[in-house]
Amino acid sequence: MTFVSAWIIGGDWRQHPARIVMAIIAIATGVALGFAVHLVNASALVAFGQGVRTVNGTADLQVKAASPLGFDEALYPRVNAAAGVADASPVVELKAVTGGGMAIPLLGLDIIRAGNVTPSLIGLPSGGEALGADAVFADDSLFMSRAALAGLRAKVGDPVTLRANGRAARFVVRGLLPGVAEGQRLAVVDIAAAQWRFARLGRIDRIDLDLIGTDDGAVRRTLANLLPVDALLSDGADAATQGDSLSRAYRVNLEMLALVALLTGAFLVYSTQTLAVARRLQGFALLRTLGMQRSGVRALVAIEGAVTGVVGAGVGIAAGYALAAIALRVFGAGLGGATFDQVAPGLVAEPTAAAGFFLLGVMAAIGGSLVPAALAARAAPAATLKNAGDMLDPRAALRWRLPLIMLATGVGAALLPSVAALPLFGYLSVALLLAGGILAMPTVTRFALAPLARTSRRPVALDLAIQHLHGAPNAAATALCGIVSSTALMIAMAVMVTSFRGAVDEWLGDVLTGDLYLRSDPGAGSFDRVAQLRLRAVPGVATIVFNRQLPIALAANRPPMSLIVRPSSGGREAAITVGASRPAAPGSIGVSLSEPAARLLKLSAGDAISLPIAPGHRFTVTSVWRDYSRQSGAIAIDDADYTRLTGDAVRDDAAIVLTPGANLTAVKRALVAASPPAARDRIQIAESATLRRFALTLFDRSFAITYALEGVAVLVGLAGVAATTSAQAIARTREFGMLRHLGLTRGQIVAMLGTEGALLGAVGGVAGVALGIAISQVLIHVVNPQSFNWTMNTRLPLVAMAGVIITLISAATLTAMLAGKRAVSVDAVRAVRADW
Repeated sequence: MTFVSAWIIGGDWRQHPARIVMAIIAIATGVALGFAVHLVNASALVAFGQGVRTVNGTADLQVKAASPLGFDEALYPRVNAAAGVADASPVVELKAVTGGGMAIPLLGLDIIRAGNVTPSLIGLPSGGEALGADAVFADDSLFMSRAALAGLRAKVGDPVTLRANGRAARFVVRGLLPGVAEGQRLAVVDIAAAQWRFARLGRIDRIDLDLIGTDDGAVRRTLANLLPVDALLSDGADAATQGDSLSRAYRVNLEMLALVALLTGAFLVYSTQTLAVARRLQGFALLRTLGMQRSGVRALVAIEGAVTGVVGAGVGIAAGYALAAIALRVFGAGLGGATFDQVAPGLVAEPTAAAGFFLLGVMAAIGGSLVPAALAARAAPAATLKNAGDMLDPRAALRWRLPLIMLATGVGAALLPSVAALPLFGYLSVALLLAGGILAMPTVTRFALAPLARTSRRPVALDLAIQHLHGAPNAAATALCGIVSSTALMIAMAVMVTSFRGAVDEWLGDVLTGDLYLRSDPGAGSFDRVAQLRLRAVPGVATIVFNRQLPIALAANRPPMSLIVRPSSGGREAAITVGASRPAAPGSIGVSLSEPAARLLKLSAGDAISLPIAPGHRFTVTSVWRDYSRQSGAIAIDDADYTRLTGDAVRDDAAIVLTPGANLTAVKRALVAASPPAARDRIQIAESATLRRFALTLFDRSFAITYALEGVAVLVGLAGVAATTSAQAIARTREFGMLRHLGLTRGQIVAMLGTEGALLGAVGGVAGVALGIAISQVLIHVVNPQSFNWTMNTRLPLVAMAGVIITLISAATLTAMLAGKRAVSVDAVRAVRADW
């Protein structure tokens, strides 16, 4: 019996290789895309984690500044004397830029203390000998990792100029950092030199701790009572969690989108397996008469699907490695997102993930074969041997309860909250809506064609096409699986992206109200009070508003938010305010939150909030504003309040409104000339329209991989349409022969099939678009807010929707007619010889 089973499977594969190849390609595509996205994200996270560990060293615990302003170095002796602390090493941590523009982390270390706490950060000369005291503590000594030296194309002994915190300083490379991981860039100087040369006297950014014993719970409780509001405790686990949180929502959504092709492939397997079973009903009936049980028939079809899945998944895993390597070069480590733009990872091996995606591919193929397997086992052997017929009885009642239950459950799942900050129920809702919509296609088909079926006096070919689809909606639904699934998912993504892009474009118009925007490059220096006065006096400048943005950490394991220092401007902020505003509570300072910050912190206007910038002061949320540029959230504070609280009067950028008739080129030159000398060669000046175009270009770049995955899913769906239509035409050869005996010409039969294809394309296209719009509402109003913490209104790409429907109708019509010409080429007498 095993030989017979293998013979039946092998014979069908040899007779219809295109069908099997399409199913294999569909499964391979889904596995390859999902695995490639996972590999790129895993590679980026590994490289990012190595970078964080390189900068942090091997400390057991760290006290970190909550903002780039650092904290008072007077905290260091108190922390060092705390119970449970064996030793402590103070650190100044800066983001430096070399003269050539290369960004590099710069640490200022107490060499003696760091030798006990974080020895991996200690520099040695190139020969490995211990440095003399004079060289170690010299204010111009610089130690660099091999990757940093390679990036500078420098060697030990060369001079290097670094810019940080608005200051420039010249150093000499005196040695290497042997403890730094391969490929990681890092530079180290003496802590006193860092404080003096980069204007950080009295301030430090970090204290690395070596603890007594392994239980840090008591130490954490002790230190928590010592730390001011501008410092917090952190360890390796916190740093890993923070790095993971930076990109988790983006990469999880990408992986889910990549698996869309796999889901489409499962529906394609279902469609092709259903038609293959219909062609082989007599073969299965013969096996039943020879003693095979129904379970054996079900297993036979399921095994065929499993073999398809094994081959497809194996090809997909191999292709996934290749795609990941290409994606790292083309899209970068962030796959279009900005989180890992500065990370240059090597491709990592993920055997566990490979096994998981392989199993997903096999399960998808088996899942697509289960229903056809059950239908094959259900057929009566005696009747089937006499006349194969159609597995689906057109007289059978349509099953509408199950799809209705699935659709209702999908709607309910969309109303549930996120799980671990991920929209898991949102994804479940999308899957249920898609599956329920596809299962409802027989009912939809009969309902849509009912008006046409009741009309009369039309051409024979048109009448036969309508009556066939209306009378056998289950068979029509089999052909519609690939159309509806791929169309629905494509339209859902198109609506979501169109809505998001439209919202971003509208938001940019509200926030970019200046004529020019001035910014100093990181490390090039900020605008102090004197520079601000000079810039205000530039001819042609009507008004200039200075701002500052700096990251602040509200929790050690959460990505930092942006603190935006700017003058309050009710007119501008009113356009992007979400909800009602509230005045600040008496005795507190008012701040406003971006929408992502409000959702992450679960705060609204009128609530109190604690900020790590001013001990002893209270803050109140006065409003929430729309923001699409900072996923981790932002907090805005009036610049007068910020300067009064921190004493920090420098600003990083400015929005400029020009006087009427001002010469743009002349104003730009004057602005550069009025900037601080150290920053003049690195000043960035852009017009509002340029920034808007740049922002939208970045948006399109972020969704480039989305467009690619969406296109692949559509291609898989269209290929499924072609394969399904062709297979159905071949399976109906005897029907066409009988119609030829009744007097229909070949042209009429081809016209009938073309009409069926057009009707299928129209019904599938319209149903797919409607289902896609429903799914898009889950993506827009559930997945996006729960993943990225921003909201938007729905915008429909009507032209694209119409184009999709027209394309589907054209493709289905053309494919059906081509398949019909092949099917009707068989002699009419031979086509019905089995009925004699």
